[in-house]
Amino acid sequence: MALLQATGTVAAKADGRRRKAEPQKAGYLVAELYLERRGNRSIVGNIYKGRVDNVLPGLEAAFVDIGLDKNGFLHVDEIVLPGVNVPRRGRGSSREGRQITDMLKPGQEIVVQVVKDPLKSKGARLSMELTIAGRYMVLAPYGEGIGVSRRLDEAERERLRKEAAKLDLKGSGAIIRTAAQGATRADLERELQYLFKLDEVLHRRVDELSAPALAFQEADLSVRVVRDIFSSSFERAIVDDPKQHHRLVSFFTRTAPELVERVELWDRPEPLFEYFGVDDVLDSTLERRVDLPSGGYLMIDYAEALTIIDVNSGSFTGHGKSARLEDTITRTNLEAAEEIVRQLRLRDIGGIIVIDFIDMARAHNRETVLATLRKSLDEDRTKTFVVEISPLGLVEMTRQNITDGVREIMTRPCPTCHGEGVIKSEETIAIEFERRMRELAAHTDAPALLLQMNPRVSAELAKDGGRALHAVEEQTGKWFFFEGSEGLPLEHLAVLREGEREQLLERALPFRPGEEAHVEIVEPHMYSPGDAVAKIDGYIITVKGGTPYVGEKHLVRIEEAGRTGAVASLIDVAADGDDSLESKRRRRSRRGGRRRSEAGATSGSGSRASE
Repeated sequence: MALLQATGTVAAKADGRRRKAEPQKAGYLVAELYLERRGNRSIVGNIYKGRVDNVLPGLEAAFVDIGLDKNGFLHVDEIVLPGVNVPRRGRGSSREGRQITDMLKPGQEIVVQVVKDPLKSKGARLSMELTIAGRYMVLAPYGEGIGVSRRLDEAERERLRKEAAKLDLKGSGAIIRTAAQGATRADLERELQYLFKLDEVLHRRVDELSAPALAFQEADLSVRVVRDIFSSSFERAIVDDPKQHHRLVSFFTRTAPELVERVELWDRPEPLFEYFGVDDVLDSTLERRVDLPSGGYLMIDYAEALTIIDVNSGSFTGHGKSARLEDTITRTNLEAAEEIVRQLRLRDIGGIIVIDFIDMARAHNRETVLATLRKSLDEDRTKTFVVEISPLGLVEMTRQNITDGVREIMTRPCPTCHGEGVIKSEETIAIEFERRMRELAAHTDAPALLLQMNPRVSAELAKDGGRALHAVEEQTGKWFFFEGSEGLPLEHLAVLREGEREQLLERALPFRPGEEAHVEIVEPHMYSPGDAVAKIDGYIITVKGGTPYVGEKHLVRIEEAGRTGAVASLIDVAADGDDSLESKRRRRSRRGGRRRSEAGATSGSGSRASE
């Protein structure tokens, strides 16, 4: 499912993905994207009956089996047991209080809630402070007191405190959510009774289940989005799935009847995301480069421990002849500060983030850029913390990382580079293959070997007249022949056959003298003026007199053929340099029927060279 927000407008799409955005085609700008696959839902908010697997005093934590591939992580500060008071301890604070080994034992069954999805190699983060979320409030069965969202203005917070003070929480705690703005005591009372019923169901399931097992599952994507985000400040919710539309209408009928009319079913022939321009924005979140309006750009790179964002001025050189460097840099940085926050929200980037703004000489300009960054972050619902600009001119910040971001959900590591972003060059692999060829030669009595490899690698061995290949052959006393296609991985090397030289040469040669082939002439020959080069799967064919036809396809006849290359002559071009009728027909067809001039059609090789 996706959510689109723009100047108070919301549109939702049920397609197994979740996004919040402001589309452009309909006059909006995409603000946030949320993705979730049907087969890999977030488990944040799920409550499990788990079994303690092991307790680690050195980490002050326990690993709990909740039935997933990896055990969940439970820190001592997240432990809540009936009748046990565990004082909170921040970093560097006193260690007074009971040890985790006094509270938990291996094999013990406990009830835990997931507060952070499993990310990369880490298991889910767990807490024993259970919460049950509603639309207006969150019930904390083991908590106490009433808190109110800080995103509300002070007057509304005070009003809600007075309304909530009259509620009977039955010894539990509660948090009034941002969506409760304007809610009455009756609204809060109605939802509280519903949350109490959910709590009763939870306790009943816990008593019936054997650990490890799921006791309570958080609502699915569509309900979570409208429950947590959708409010009277949004103009409408647009859904293109009739079943999801019915679910949302039912949800609002029970929780917020005044919002039912704002839920619309998309019935136009054009896809919802295409109309609002969300698909293009979604694709852009996978790109490293993000352009800024003035001509500058951002480069976003991901590392294991942090995300790095580099700001570059690009083509922006200021406005007018009187533009100063400091003003140009500051303008670019101000644009970058706003766009960086937008990208953090779009891509749902979490963890440590380091921003390298362009160096500014004036402290006032640095403060202005930092203030712009912080002001833009006020619109972000995810918790963030920004540090002052460092002596190196870097801005360090953190953003809460609860679930996988857009990049992690939409992509997987490249099977070729394994997520590194680079692969070995053909030249590097060819050098490695030289060593392996020597090893292969040392373990066979056959005089020749037929090797299978990517032709781009064998071409490296064969270039410069086959100097590298001849050196290996001279050193080993063996003959090597190659066979392969572009579909092979660059690092693939296999021995297809061992035998006599003449026997393997017959099989390895892609062409025989006298054979004809259609080839594309790709470049002039480096050492033979007038001749050109064609390549077929890395096999180099020298085309006599082919220079005037570079970039064209022609029929050639093989005159000489070797292991690494061949010599051929053009046969659809007359000996005097004039094109044959058949050649002209083919060339006219390739050029889309474009007519050549009468002079070009009858001229000799000098005219063709100038075409």
